[in-house]
Amino acid sequence: MTDRHDITATLAWMREGEARFAALVADLSDTALGEPCVLPGWTRAHLVGHVARNAEALVRLATWAHTGVETPMYSGPDQRNDDIEASAGYPPARLRADLTTTTATLDDTLTRLDDVDWKAQVRSAQGRDIPAAEVPWMRIREVWLHAVDLGTGASVTDIPGGVVDLLLSDVSAVLSGKEDCPSAVLAPSDRSSTWSLGPSAPGAPTIDAPAAAIAGWLTGRSSLSGAPELPRWL
Repeated sequence: MTDRHDITATLAWMREGEARFAALVADLSDTALGEPCVLPGWTRAHLVGHVARNAEALVRLATWAHTGVETPMYSGPDQRNDDIEASAGYPPARLRADLTTTTATLDDTLTRLDDVDWKAQVRSAQGRDIPAAEVPWMRIREVWLHAVDLGTGASVTDIPGGVVDLLLSDVSAVLSGKEDCPSAVLAPSDRSSTWSLGPSAPGAPTIDAPAAAIAGWLTGRSSLSGAPELPRWL
């Protein structure tokens, strides 16, 4: 399985996901842009604004890696939400251009990183110390999953198989660290690998749906018949 820090794979998946998200947004009318998305309390404009602001936050991490000057994703706990609310109020044309510009700036900034920069330690919004090589993976999760959240017909089955496998590893590990995570063995019917969820427990149920369906369940994007309830991922 591809490592999430393998930029030879993740940069391509990132750009594919960005193009997918942008195409879905381009197909939305201005009226539809202001309508609710799948995420509670948000319109599609909130979601597009979030993806644009996420690009800016990741540019700050990439700049940190390149210059050595600490530039956190956000200046404080309220910046993320305040910026998303402001972006959601942009006129549709400005919001669309904002998504295009911020995506291009992130891609350009990442292109400038060298081998040393990719190994530099930066910090996620959750306070984790990570190598800059994790930034493309962070963007991959945003664009592919939020494409589903637009509620225009995209689904987890559209996500590349390699990304699905990384989601199974990443999300199951995060959920397993939560106190209320149930125990299960993830054994996708279309994979030869298995993943553990939650604390080790005799008789833990086996989840044997297709990998994309399991990823959708883990990330809260879809339900899975017979599967236990999960805590919130992020």
